[in-house]
Amino acid sequence: MAEFHRKLERNAIGFVLAVIVVSGIGGFVEIAPLFTIDETVEHDPDMRVYTPLELAGRDIYIREGCSACHSQMIRTLRDEVERYGPYSLAVESQYDHPMLWGSKRTGPDLARIGGRYSDDWHVRHLVNPRDVVPASVMPRYGWLDENRLRTSDLGRRLAAQRGVGVPYTDAMIANAEADAIAQANPDNAGTSGVYERYGRETHVRPFDGDAEVLTEMDAVVAYLQILGGLTDAAHDQQPEG
Repeated sequence: MAEFHRKLERNAIGFVLAVIVVSGIGGFVEIAPLFTIDETVEHDPDMRVYTPLELAGRDIYIREGCSACHSQMIRTLRDEVERYGPYSLAVESQYDHPMLWGSKRTGPDLARIGGRYSDDWHVRHLVNPRDVVPASVMPRYGWLDENRLRTSDLGRRLAAQRGVGVPYTDAMIANAEADAIAQANPDNAGTSGVYERYGRETHVRPFDGDAEVLTEMDAVVAYLQILGGLTDAAHDQQPEG
């Protein structure tokens, strides 16, 4: 074999042809499966999109660097499933641009954090994590409860998401600002529109406890409370017993 390599390396044309052949084999192995991608990627017709308020919360989550310490991908390992819930499916992230799977876990995985704690717990945790988790090393984010949420550009944000494949309708884009305000105020006349566009299971309540003022805290808590709840696909595939 060593003698064959020496002869091949002395023959420039032969060496180039060998490189082309090997590269072609490698490329075929990687590219060929893409022709069957429609058969291998999960689809869920009941998957819903983020509401404007939840999407704004996700943007703030990214802005504050939360994904640097929290992953959103439960692996198929037994200890992860027992701790966090059913392992993550690709379909659950199909509307995430960018995806936030991550691999760094200074804090716990948040893929299924939605509904595990009350809104009040999340608010207290974000204002001062040590109030609810004494050993936490997470920084404080108290200003979220003081900053009013910017809503004037929510329609453009939804339109941008539609540009990369998220199925937001014209009505969702046109009513984005009003829907964000109504989702955090159950007494708002626009709540019926939120339910109509995003489903009866949509969380509509003052997430930070104050229905009069829409804050960044409302948006972040709304986002955290929907994580793992956009689809039941993972729970449906969970083996019994």
